[in-house]
Amino acid sequence: MIEETKTLERNRRLLMDRSVPGRVGVALPALDVPPQPLPAQEQLRDELVLPEVSEGEVVRYFTGLSQMNFSVDTNFYPLGSCTMKYNPKINDEVAQLPGFSQIHPLQPEETVQGALKLAFQLQGFLSEIVGMEATSLATMAGAQGELAGMLMIRAYHLSHGDKSRRTVLVPDSAHGTNPASAAMCGFQVVSIPSDARGNMDVDALRQACNSETAGLMLTLPNTLGLFDINILEICRAVHEAGGLVYGDGANMNAMLGQTKLGELGFDVLHINLHKTFSTPHGGGGPGAGPVCANSLLAPFLASPVVERATHSDGNKETYRLTEPEHSIGKTAAFHGNFGMMVRAYTYIRGLGAEGLREISENAVINANYILSALKDYYHLPYDRSCMHEVVFSAKTQKAGGVSALDVAKRLIDYGIHPPTMYFPLIVEEALMIEPTETESKETLDYFIRVMKDIALEAIEDAQVLKDAPHNTPNSRLDEARAARRPDLRWKQAEA
Repeated sequence: MIEETKTLERNRRLLMDRSVPGRVGVALPALDVPPQPLPAQEQLRDELVLPEVSEGEVVRYFTGLSQMNFSVDTNFYPLGSCTMKYNPKINDEVAQLPGFSQIHPLQPEETVQGALKLAFQLQGFLSEIVGMEATSLATMAGAQGELAGMLMIRAYHLSHGDKSRRTVLVPDSAHGTNPASAAMCGFQVVSIPSDARGNMDVDALRQACNSETAGLMLTLPNTLGLFDINILEICRAVHEAGGLVYGDGANMNAMLGQTKLGELGFDVLHINLHKTFSTPHGGGGPGAGPVCANSLLAPFLASPVVERATHSDGNKETYRLTEPEHSIGKTAAFHGNFGMMVRAYTYIRGLGAEGLREISENAVINANYILSALKDYYHLPYDRSCMHEVVFSAKTQKAGGVSALDVAKRLIDYGIHPPTMYFPLIVEEALMIEPTETESKETLDYFIRVMKDIALEAIEDAQVLKDAPHNTPNSRLDEARAARRPDLRWKQAEA
């Protein structure tokens, strides 16, 4: 494998060095407009040397590059809290239909009624799934959904003349965007510790609740992959203090069809369409973070939302964009990432209610299968059943000189993408593993076997882990330097 990788890299360099003056990879049509003069000489770049290659060589070059990448279509991607799962290709096909992909957000509403109807129905689906009154699809990502939700909470308190509520409570295990979103809205953040079981410390929460509490930001299941058994008491304590409860819906794939956050006491929450309802986030995005709200906060949702009107004859329905009564306004240009709405709609309609329940059941079963198989090989900081993901600690391996980073890098040699590392911050040498609901038992068994082998290597030959990965185009990088001083330009090989 190592020699094959070296050969691939050598061929890549040979391809780029195969440039021949005058060789072209494209045939341009005859010029059908008057030729235009070049810019001034001082604006031209003479030092930019580009390879001159044929079309076939260009195709082979970029195809070779693509084969060096990890992708969710070719490799297992157990990236905790990120739901990098396989998604049905029909979702992409539907989003590419001309009636969805070739419309413009500034078209007259009467010309895009099909798109508006889809958005209206998706609003209803999401509201029903989470047990909320209304939904806005306008927010572009989970973090922006958080920001919108906290702006709504602030607007709600101000609308009641309550200017004293300046603090937001955030668990110590929260996503880093939670305190950032609260701070961006002008709130002071108060951290609430976790207890020995990974739940929020309810006594500490009650002590922190007072007349200045605007609300609580809480992920359920939390970022430890655990369902907080005190959730009803938590929501009650915040409400009794006059605050509101915001739900980070990043882990919604563990909850579908099992329970509704609105019925547990949440007032507003965002859903990551690009995670729970199709299309991996990051390079597979773009993102979409619709915000769902109960009757208290629905009037404050970001605009626009889609409204349905029934004509007097009762036979024709039309759809239009509107703004909630006390809306916080627009959070982005136009109407949000419409292509993601189409994918999520297709995903929900294709699965149906029973299929959505199976998503959460399979996600939880898969994570607990891994937990049970590996808890004797890696430290389990919270020894209890998990939800959609399990957080291990490599502190046992660390005692022998092997870090979580070493374990993660070694996984690459086996064709497995590293899990999330060193998060949540409250877990030493954290390895956050989310198998997702779409992986087969055979894939999970392979991952388990590899993790066991790595645990054995950490004892018998730690240097193998410290030098990993071994069979990739690049060895272990200086990640700080790669981020600060990336090499983005091809340079012609020296003679």
